[in-house]
Amino acid sequence: MKLEGIHHVTAICADAPRNVRFYAGTLGLRLVKRTVNQDDPTVYHLFYADEEGSAGADITFFEYPGTPRGSAGEGMVHTVVWRVGSPGSLDFWGERLEREGFTAERSGDVLSFHDPEGLRHELVVYDGGERPLVARAPDVPVEHALQGFHGVRAYASDPERSRPLLEEHLAFQPSGPHQWLVAGEERSGFYAYDEPPDTPPVPGAGTVHHVAFASRPEDHGRWRERALGGGAAVTPIIDRHYFRSIYFREPSGVLFEIATLGPGFAVDEPPERLGERLSLPPRFEPLRERLERTLKPLPDPRAERTAKTRS
Repeated sequence: MKLEGIHHVTAICADAPRNVRFYAGTLGLRLVKRTVNQDDPTVYHLFYADEEGSAGADITFFEYPGTPRGSAGEGMVHTVVWRVGSPGSLDFWGERLEREGFTAERSGDVLSFHDPEGLRHELVVYDGGERPLVARAPDVPVEHALQGFHGVRAYASDPERSRPLLEEHLAFQPSGPHQWLVAGEERSGFYAYDEPPDTPPVPGAGTVHHVAFASRPEDHGRWRERALGGGAAVTPIIDRHYFRSIYFREPSGVLFEIATLGPGFAVDEPPERLGERLSLPPRFEPLRERLERTLKPLPDPRAERTAKTRS
């Protein structure tokens, strides 16, 4: 039994419209679901991914308007690493980010940058044979599109505390100093620790809330048993409408989720219309009128850029 790489990464933002313009506009991802935080339905939960809304390419954001910018530290993911197809793709993204007002730094086959609220990203060249998970943005050539997650990096002062849970109970495979490969039959990704900064962790805008790993639905209950067997305080299985989830903190403090592959985002919208309207799990439908009145309108960068390319 193996986890199928990274399912999604969830972070925090303070400004949903600006977030949409960056991730669905600048980065060319598809906004595949606009819904609400199921633990606080007064705020947005936005999901970006490839064209199909696949696990493995899905970065999501809770919007907390006005929340101060945070700073990653001990027990937090600090960098999200994405795949691209070639060194030429790094050139494309470096030029595109600079043109749109973002600083990008190139070091060999790695390009690093931050989103508008400070979340760090890296792009790496990948040719490992897994299917590219790409979105069809109107102004991003498909050969340069982001291809899904390659891994995440977290901060931990004593990574050895986490090794028994990761290796003996979650089947993470050592792949370097304080780095592991999470590889299933179809997808893989890495999880790694770096030495934390001297400053304390400050959750807030531009920080990662949790990282989720992907489970086949039939294995999900057994992953819960394994995490419990490793000493983790694991939640019951929670129905998130688009997948089922369990949550726990690993010994270094990073919040883990294990989420099922399915039922997926097309459970309440046709695939060709994903993300175009506010989607609500059934228990929140009675709140629709109030939520549609109070949530901020969101831009449509894909439509705007499509119109621009045709003009």
